[in-house]
Amino acid sequence: MSGYIPLVDRMQSSLFPEAVENYVEADSLVRVVDAFVDALDVAALGFARATPADEGRPGYDPRVLLKLFIYGYLNRVRSSRRLERETHRNVELVWLLRFARPDHKTISDFRAAHAKALKGVLREFVSLCQRLDLVGAETVGIDGSKFRAVNAKAQSFTPRELRRHLARIDAQVKDYLATVAAADHAADAQQLPSAVVVPDLAGKLAQLEARRAEYQQMLAQLDASGATQVTLTDPESRRMKVKQGTEVCYNAQIAVDAKAHLIVTTAVTNEVTDVQQLAPMATAVQAALGVPALAVTADKGYHNAAGLAQCVDAGITPTVPKPSATTRAASEGFAKERFAYVAEQDVYRCPVGAELPFQFERDEAGEQHRYYFNNAVCVDCPLRAQCTTQKDRSQGRRIKRWAREAVVEAVADRVRGNRAAMVQRKSLVEHPFGTIKRWDDGSYFLLRGLEKVDGEFSLMALAYNIRRAINMLGVPRLLDALGQRRAPSVALA
Repeated sequence: MSGYIPLVDRMQSSLFPEAVENYVEADSLVRVVDAFVDALDVAALGFARATPADEGRPGYDPRVLLKLFIYGYLNRVRSSRRLERETHRNVELVWLLRFARPDHKTISDFRAAHAKALKGVLREFVSLCQRLDLVGAETVGIDGSKFRAVNAKAQSFTPRELRRHLARIDAQVKDYLATVAAADHAADAQQLPSAVVVPDLAGKLAQLEARRAEYQQMLAQLDASGATQVTLTDPESRRMKVKQGTEVCYNAQIAVDAKAHLIVTTAVTNEVTDVQQLAPMATAVQAALGVPALAVTADKGYHNAAGLAQCVDAGITPTVPKPSATTRAASEGFAKERFAYVAEQDVYRCPVGAELPFQFERDEAGEQHRYYFNNAVCVDCPLRAQCTTQKDRSQGRRIKRWAREAVVEAVADRVRGNRAAMVQRKSLVEHPFGTIKRWDDGSYFLLRGLEKVDGEFSLMALAYNIRRAINMLGVPRLLDALGQRRAPSVALA
């Protein structure tokens, strides 16, 4: 057999052209996007133009633009200009949007204006997955990752850097003034204007003075606010440590359910560390899933005594390892963790067996702390130099106990008795971040400002969840759950 498959002449007319419906497979992901968005109450979620206006120029249905964004994030197309191009050449988008072709500014404005509504869309899909029994609502893993902001590192300054820049400007001004003096001397000798010897010197000095004023203003703002850095392009972003050094980023948080590894809630913060994020994330998960009790796992970066207590008070069981704590002990063998608390006697027993009884209680920043020590025993202890750095020989080692220290101790016992939970945490939270950053090319944000970035991250998580749900259930079952079956194909003549 020879030859090639015959091709159709582009100029050939057809009396009965094919329907766009026939170009989209029955099990195509785009059908889930269409059915899911059509099932949403976009007005209740807060989308503008949810109801057509009686006057003025007609706008696009928010469902059209929402479908476009979900499809784009599912296919690594996030730029508004690239999305506009896809509406002209992508057959699936022609089918999904029913030939609507919004321009890039309309597309961009929609995403920026509906940050809160986009978070609501993620919640709606999580609710759908709950009804489909994809969410166990028993155990979740929490983690955070740094995503680059729309702010170059050169447009971010710390007080130390600003002072260094000001010192360099002072040195440059001094050099220029010395050059002026030398130029004036040379001009007098040659009977020439100094501007001939040093061209545009006044302009250079003006630039330096303007830059000096800008740096001084930023430094004054930092000193007044107590902030540690200032960013210019996106003022709400912050410089953070990443594997490659430091970048200007946001700290994105996810909570992943253990049953089908779906992201049940997200948050974005500009806090550099995760230490304050455990309780807010855990309680947000509890509210989103509507459960009275929940088990939460997180890494040691989330360990915070007050946060652990808040979780316990809310009916949440946290499993969070404690980081290596700084201690006043002179050697590691006498860290606070080596002192055993005996609840029945309300005493601490030191590593050599001596008892440190309770002495007094004190309020510190609104929290009650109890102090335990035994100066009489410590003064003659041969290991005193290894136990405490106190210079006064009459003072012994002091142990400070938070009023709710029992909560922290219970968490530590749970971690020691359940190492498998830490292994499970990795499998829960690291895969979604890896997929979003690598597979979906989502290691950076396109929007500026904490609220807008939070909405954009909800779109990233939604795309991950849709793909995950399709892999678990398949397109037909999701369409059934959404109450929509594929329309019959149009027969060709």
